[in-house]
Amino acid sequence: MELPRIVSVDDHVIEPAHLFETWLPARYRDRGPRPLTAGIGELAYTGGKYRFTTDPDGPLTDWWEYEGGLFPYKRTIAAAGFPREEMTLEGITREQMRRGCWEPKARLADMDLNHVEASLCFPTFPRFCGQTFAEARDKEVALACVRAYNDWMVEEWCGDSGGRLVPLCLVPLWDVGLAVDEVRRNAVRGVRAVTFSELPTCLGLPSIHSGYWNPFFAVCQDTSTVVCMHIGSSSQMPAASPDAPPAVQATLSFNNAMASLADFLFSGVLVRYPRLKLAYSEGQMGWIPYALERADDVWREHRAWGGVRDLLPEPPSVYYYRQVFCCFFRDKHGITSLDEVGRDNATFETDYPHVDSTFPHTERVALEHVRGLDAETVHKLMRGNAIRMLGLEHLDRPAA
Repeated sequence: MELPRIVSVDDHVIEPAHLFETWLPARYRDRGPRPLTAGIGELAYTGGKYRFTTDPDGPLTDWWEYEGGLFPYKRTIAAAGFPREEMTLEGITREQMRRGCWEPKARLADMDLNHVEASLCFPTFPRFCGQTFAEARDKEVALACVRAYNDWMVEEWCGDSGGRLVPLCLVPLWDVGLAVDEVRRNAVRGVRAVTFSELPTCLGLPSIHSGYWNPFFAVCQDTSTVVCMHIGSSSQMPAASPDAPPAVQATLSFNNAMASLADFLFSGVLVRYPRLKLAYSEGQMGWIPYALERADDVWREHRAWGGVRDLLPEPPSVYYYRQVFCCFFRDKHGITSLDEVGRDNATFETDYPHVDSTFPHTERVALEHVRGLDAETVHKLMRGNAIRMLGLEHLDRPAA
């Protein structure tokens, strides 16, 4: 079987050290994020949270300093090119990373090596939906940082890629009016995807049931902007016990996506905004058939007391199949349940350069999943659904 070149809907970018010096207006730079290289001490991941100390004599690590806080880059988030046994939890500098982590031309070369035509990249230092800026004290500077990041994303990271690097922008989560403005500002220049929290109440933000986010959902619908929600965009990962090893969180990583999907399906948001598109990133898909079965059962059997009788005129699964996209990279169970997952709803990702990434073996891993499927379905999974979701029709046009 010849595998179509992949359009990956979930990869990641390590921000270059010059980002804010170049793109943040000069009047904010002394209060904005500052890159530094310094030693790191202990680095651990427990209870779904990273904990670290500094050590002048420790291994050199690249950091961001912002409002007195420190953010270190870790090998697990820049693991591309390392042998599996060396993908350990320790600090890392950009010079130790594969250059494709942070340099656009090198990324395109790695994409060619990995059978990938186009890639949508989530942020790292701002965190998956811009929590770093949402938590900042000085919101004037934070807003400037969001805009600077988006300008860098559109003009520098994606600008010379010939459409192969697909822009994914932040919104100022702390103010829905500013979020609406930022969606509009970026939509004018062709951006069709923004990040959002899978569970905003975990960030101290209003819930999707409150009506607060309706202007944001409306503008995303009107501009054909996809609302992308990455696992961990609630600033927490499922942890069965506070002292559980990181392997427990890694196993349960789909859990927040499942909770978020149920939240949206019963919120009425997808009824009010029937052209709004949601995308769940890195959540895999094998869990979806039962989640939909249970949601439909609850709608039929429990809607009289369940608070949704007047919200949903049709079973929840109707709205999922119409408006929601999932993605996978290692999920053979999801493939065997593809008719229930939705052949038009599933997309593919490589997760470059994270520890979970299939790089540089993505073509082989994908073929192991799709071998035996018909060519039309393989095209949908590897690129067609992503192209439709993100409005990337130029990728399927014949070369002039």
